[in-house]
Amino acid sequence: MSTLTFAGQSAARRADDRAVGAWLLAVCGMIFAMAVIGAITRLTESGLSIMEWAPVSGVLPPMSQAEWERIFALYKQTAEYRELNAGMSLAEFKTIFWWEWVHRLWGRLIGAVFLAGFLWLLLRGKLRRGLTPHLIALFVLGGLQGALGWFMVASGFAERTDVSQYRLTLHLGFALAIYAYALALAIRLRWPSAPASADAAGVRRGLWAFAGLVAVTIVAGALVAGLNAGMSYNTYPLMAGEVVPANYGVHAPWWLNWFENVAAVQFNHRLLAHLTVVAGLALWVWGCFARLSEEARRALAWLALGSLGQLVLGVVTLLAVVPVWLGAAHQAGAIVVLSLTIWALSRVRAPGVGAAGV
Repeated sequence: MSTLTFAGQSAARRADDRAVGAWLLAVCGMIFAMAVIGAITRLTESGLSIMEWAPVSGVLPPMSQAEWERIFALYKQTAEYRELNAGMSLAEFKTIFWWEWVHRLWGRLIGAVFLAGFLWLLLRGKLRRGLTPHLIALFVLGGLQGALGWFMVASGFAERTDVSQYRLTLHLGFALAIYAYALALAIRLRWPSAPASADAAGVRRGLWAFAGLVAVTIVAGALVAGLNAGMSYNTYPLMAGEVVPANYGVHAPWWLNWFENVAAVQFNHRLLAHLTVVAGLALWVWGCFARLSEEARRALAWLALGSLGQLVLGVVTLLAVVPVWLGAAHQAGAIVVLSLTIWALSRVRAPGVGAAGV
């Protein structure tokens, strides 16, 4: 894929880049909100309330009592209704329906805002050379994410009372990959002038390793959500009075515990969260002694602070047995840490590396 260069740019070109960057930041904000709405949808057990995938007609909610009854009748066919919500009234069903409907509508709005903005900027000649392929890729990935969302939801229509934790993890991970891609582009366009630092090369390698750790921790958190693992072992720092829960390895083959054992999945997420904080603090200390610009040092400080804050928020969420608002806040915190990582990568620049290189 083509790369972006920023050498020899005119004032008009910079103004165009800022406009494109602002539009991409708005899209990132919408994706951020989408992830939080998705967390609420999951936590309120609303995700299986709409049994049809209607990309066009589904924009409108049921407009008559007969249509409400039809949609409710479809939901009654699920194992979730039979085993968990038998006897639910239509009024109660509407509560979970609206969360899922808003989640799907917001996804459509993201696509509309992205496409409208892209076409307007393209026709106005504001897109720099090399940027268009990136934007087309983002739009295609967004469409695939919508299909992946339905693939996830469909996993709960048979004998399960919820969606597959594997598909949920894939859906969330794909969404955040799109978010990270768009945010990195927005930063390069909006804030390209990062001062070079003599010791930045080594710190950047550490930051890339940290980014990988953040990604794995988020994936582990998605598995926790998919298995409702946060509803168990609601103590800290021990789990059922032990450092490692006794039933960590009850499944065979052993590696299956990492994906299907509630105790193992929660323990792994705890461990990874603590490692993320340690790594974030280590990067900050490294930055304090390395020859870095003040901007780079501030970025590392915010990254360490964000990682620590996310750990505290996670512990509070666990001890409170994951109320909806705290669970949603914890997912938002994960995206904040991801965003701070991308920002730090854009600010820690080695000599000879292009400005805002992420």
